[in-house]
Amino acid sequence: MISEYVDEEIKRREDYSLRRLKGIPNDRRLWILTCMDERVHVEEALGIRPEDAHIYRNAGGIVTDDAIRSASLTTNFFGTKEIIVITHTDCGMIRFTGDEVAKYFLDKGVKVNELQIDPLLPSLRLQSTEDFTKWFKFFRDLGANSPDDIALKNAEILKNHPLIPKNVTISAYVYEVETHKLRKPHQRLYELTSRFEHGTVVKE
Repeated sequence: MISEYVDEEIKRREDYSLRRLKGIPNDRRLWILTCMDERVHVEEALGIRPEDAHIYRNAGGIVTDDAIRSASLTTNFFGTKEIIVITHTDCGMIRFTGDEVAKYFLDKGVKVNELQIDPLLPSLRLQSTEDFTKWFKFFRDLGANSPDDIALKNAEILKNHPLIPKNVTISAYVYEVETHKLRKPHQRLYELTSRFEHGTVVKE
């Protein structure tokens, strides 16, 4: 009956709008960490809807103090049971280093060794130029040579962090902006297929 469909749709919209008040988690109980790059189409790549996940974006899709704050809240208080970290190819965070960015701001007269990084926590200050370069977390400064390395590093940090419950499933992927597809870190499809010789017989 039409009335049943309408009632169901009204209930669905009500649950969506009031899900925090009602204590309803997102539909997939999922938290996603990814880059702010507009080319990374998370919902399309994962086949999810907006109500399926909490999506956290920053430059590089890197685990930062605020990312950990958000991840700890969603997993401990909002019912999230799975975390997916997604980096991507052609990321701008691999093109620069913290030293280059520090020089840019120093040349503009910014005292990078005296910055207050959180307006609500005045005690959190960068004490040196070295602190400033580390704070930006460019890939090469983190000892990573690719988005694949960063994806794995992100997952490892979250798995070992005391604020993230041990029963949360954590996975890492790389989004290819060239194909709009996800793959596992260090597992490009053309590299996998090239390992097999042509004419190999598939064994039953």
